[in-house]
Amino acid sequence: MAERITIVGAGPVGSLLGLMLAKRGFAVELIERRADQRVLGFSQGRSINLAVSTRGLFALHRVGLDAQVLELAIPMRGRQIHALDGAQSFQRYGKDDNEFINSMSRGGINALLMTQAEPAGAHITFDARVTGYDADRHALTLLDERTGHTREHVCDVLIGTDGSASAIRHSLQAARRSSFTEELLDTGYKELHLPPDPKGLEGRFALEPHALHIWPRKSFMLIALPNPDGSFTCTLFLPFEAQGAPSFAQLTTAESVERFFHEQFPDVAKLFPELAQRFLEAPLGRMVTVRTDRWNAGRTLLLGDAAHAIVPFFGQGMNAGFEDCTLLDLALEQAQGRGALDWTEVFAAFSQQRKPDADAIAELALENHIEMRDKVADPEYLLHRQIEYAMLARMPERYRTRYQLVTFSRISYRTALEAGRVQAQILREAARGKTRLEQIDLDATQRALEERFVPLIDAARSHLH
Repeated sequence: MAERITIVGAGPVGSLLGLMLAKRGFAVELIERRADQRVLGFSQGRSINLAVSTRGLFALHRVGLDAQVLELAIPMRGRQIHALDGAQSFQRYGKDDNEFINSMSRGGINALLMTQAEPAGAHITFDARVTGYDADRHALTLLDERTGHTREHVCDVLIGTDGSASAIRHSLQAARRSSFTEELLDTGYKELHLPPDPKGLEGRFALEPHALHIWPRKSFMLIALPNPDGSFTCTLFLPFEAQGAPSFAQLTTAESVERFFHEQFPDVAKLFPELAQRFLEAPLGRMVTVRTDRWNAGRTLLLGDAAHAIVPFFGQGMNAGFEDCTLLDLALEQAQGRGALDWTEVFAAFSQQRKPDADAIAELALENHIEMRDKVADPEYLLHRQIEYAMLARMPERYRTRYQLVTFSRISYRTALEAGRVQAQILREAARGKTRLEQIDLDATQRALEERFVPLIDAARSHLH
């Protein structure tokens, strides 16, 4: 009888993995604690819009869905920075308009993947909450949320894709098969829905639709991502509590909310209907970085946020999870090609290969939080960006910014982190004591990049699948 693969968690990562494994001929069952959100509607206000980029699109291409996903998305070509005085500036993400990230709803991509996984052969069981897992017996304890009945589900192979609060990860730690840490960010978030504007840009958008909008305010920020219906998902990132600075602890009344938004974001505050009421009703989200020392335990594996949840500031959470699926699928393809699939061996090798990259993107995401809320309007940062654009023009095939390495390439996250630190040092050396691009020795900067940066990227590219 064919081995049965059980995947706990039918979010985007679990659904994509289920589709990949079903296409590979495995018997797949997805266990999902929620009801079928395609019927009930995906909950709003607790998930930040997804920014689909190269790593995610490559995974979707492997199952033939990249074009369909892009049809549901809005391209964002760069950051639109909104200063407190109302001035705006645009910072391009890529080297030209052909490089962009794609804004779409988590629910939209999740629904598409589930709907594709089922006819491929993956069965989804909804309303089934995991209350325990015995890794020695590969036995899940499942609570039926509709009836209250508990049953046991024995797996041949188990993959936990059940998110940052993963029940599978907690069970493995309780059994001393793995351990993890959780680093809670002292900043939380609330989402607000900015409705379409019939008199706006392109007849429906109140803001420029092809940009990720940022209102950076040093210790906090507001961002806005476009949706296909002309609306924007706006997210306020603010400390839970802060001495002498704005925080969620201070925004508890309609008056305090109205005053805060009109002082800090006057250009966008006027666009929100019933601003204070909507803000006070919106749930307060928390962001956590999860680091797990071992993702595998025999024929059990953690994947995506269950293994390595990150903060959302590089737009790589789902992309990293999708890349997990790509790399695991490639490992299984190679094992099947050898004619001997040993799940324990494949899971151990995959975890060892992938964990350093998960650790790297966690660091990159935390660093990008500071860049987005603080540095994007800083003169030194802007000079560094000017130098980088000059290098892109001089070295179009050999130079990439750190953001481009993460977002528009598939080189390993650990290489992007290392190369980004080399870049930063070279840029600091070039800009030391300077205030204008005309003062920069671009020839010397290019030589430094050719000697210290380019070899890292060339080596990483040679190892891509």
